[in-house]
Amino acid sequence: MTLISAKNISVSYGANMVLRDVSLAVEPGEIVTVVGPNGSGKTTLLRLLIGATHPTSGRIMQKPGLRIGYVPQKLHIDPTLPITVERFLRLPGGTTRAACTAALERAGVPDLSHRQMSALSGGQFQRVLLARALINEPDLLLLDEATQGLDQPGSAAFYRQIEEVRQATGCAILMISHELHVVMAASDRVICLNGHVCCQGTPDIVSAAPEYRALFGTGTGGALALYRHEHDHTHDETCTHDDRHDHEPSRKETEAAE
Repeated sequence: MTLISAKNISVSYGANMVLRDVSLAVEPGEIVTVVGPNGSGKTTLLRLLIGATHPTSGRIMQKPGLRIGYVPQKLHIDPTLPITVERFLRLPGGTTRAACTAALERAGVPDLSHRQMSALSGGQFQRVLLARALINEPDLLLLDEATQGLDQPGSAAFYRQIEEVRQATGCAILMISHELHVVMAASDRVICLNGHVCCQGTPDIVSAAPEYRALFGTGTGGALALYRHEHDHTHDETCTHDDRHDHEPSRKETEAAE
């Protein structure tokens, strides 16, 4: 049963249309990545899926009882605040120590419970955010450019951890990213977004699509093998394109979308 889907979603901020007729679905156990240039509406799409904003038209549908874990793009914590990782994970309350320990183990950082949040490296901080998202054993894990600020090896390691999470828990994963060198190869299915769905399919299909290459060029092709997980599937999706929807987002659209 489909976990979550968007049907003909459009979003406008005043006269600026950020998303137009976007449809997608996430099935159990798959890793789906949404890529697109700045201002393409990636963050707006994710906000729609978690219920933080509402579409101008179209609708979002969820499987009844769907549990969603969310890893934000960034989270600011006052560096003078004395709070340990375990305390952070247990906010706002009701989470057991055992659940925190299990989540940190799943996120690949089992020894951080007693560390101060302010003392964590960027990679450790993102792993803790991942652990927090995993505490409630989600059916669907959403990540909004969760490796922003990490170097390439750090990003690759984070995505390897995401694949291990999927293998261990069976949860589906929807990632928003612009890191083509890692994310494309870490996905079962890629959706290329630029205000509308330009094309979608397996990484190989999308990276060869004219619509994708028009946005990103061909320079990342050789880097797609930097990290490739074991769970590759053969999909029948083909790239679709509607020239009527081509547009360059204005600066206002870019600011609204991102």
